[in-house]
Amino acid sequence: MRLAVAVSGGGDSLASLLLLREAGHDVLALHGRFLPDAGDPKSIQAEAGLAEGCAGLGVPLHVLDLRDAFESLVAAPFTAEYLAGRTPNPCARCNAAMKFGLLLDEALRLGAEALATGHYARSGAHPLHGWALSRGADPVKDQSYFLSLVPRNRLMRALFPLADARKADVRADLAGRGLTPPVPEESQEICFVPGDDYRAFLAARTPELPGPGPAVLPDGTPVGRHQGLWRATIGQRRGLGLAWSEPLYALDKRCASNTLVVAPRAALLTDGFCAREVNVLVDPAGWPEVALAQTRYREQAAPARWELRGGELRVRFVEPRTRPAPGQVAALYGADGVVLAGAVVAGPLG
Repeated sequence: MRLAVAVSGGGDSLASLLLLREAGHDVLALHGRFLPDAGDPKSIQAEAGLAEGCAGLGVPLHVLDLRDAFESLVAAPFTAEYLAGRTPNPCARCNAAMKFGLLLDEALRLGAEALATGHYARSGAHPLHGWALSRGADPVKDQSYFLSLVPRNRLMRALFPLADARKADVRADLAGRGLTPPVPEESQEICFVPGDDYRAFLAARTPELPGPGPAVLPDGTPVGRHQGLWRATIGQRRGLGLAWSEPLYALDKRCASNTLVVAPRAALLTDGFCAREVNVLVDPAGWPEVALAQTRYREQAAPARWELRGGELRVRFVEPRTRPAPGQVAALYGADGVVLAGAVVAGPLG
């Protein structure tokens, strides 16, 4: 079988390539050039290392210049979402638009039957749903949450060789082989935001950002001034610059009046939320009455009842949880780790 492997220069994609090659597949490597500065030392290091490594393995490497597409499909929407008062998840958008969008298209054009990546997730045959995307074996590194916005027909062309792997074992195996990835450090940041400072990123891209405005309690009581709604995230406490009798947290952003609503921590609890851009991955007829809802990557999924109404997913927690910010990804899971659907949070239940 001819397979393409998306390679970034990191250890996970290298390990995936090796596993498929050693399983006897006809493998080719695909590297997407996403970041605007192709002359960046890390980009140069990654591409040079990939070229050398693939040549040594006898694997053809194809480099795609996707910088313009990445700007229009990922970076620009990221900026627009923040300025609209939402909290976007660019990694989930990138997986849908770039990796299993344009990169998969190129893989198929080159004659590959599927595109493999270094994600820690599982996809394939399922006894109840026929096919399903599920959590990977490593509970710390599972990345199915970031894949929940990728359409089903696209994921059915995806392979995840690290589905049963643990991150520590992957690192140890590469070290045992004497292999050093071109980009050995694992980034915990948004790849296109320098230093993970999204505020500086937005300021550099947008000459006229919305300025300061009133900060009020839910009943309208003034408590000070905020320094720009785009600087605040729902649930944030530190950095608000507000003095009150108890700690205050960002609760809501009213862009029309440039007002930040803040409240004590207890006010962040919510019964549920509604979400749009629903990406159904398995037939809702097979969903359990109580599913598990996850609205942040580093969050334990919580039991919740659900309702699909038109193009909207309404989720009601069994017990109140901290409210998710509009724009975040909501992934709905079954008890066995199957991803039922992904969606984008619109706001609390009305």
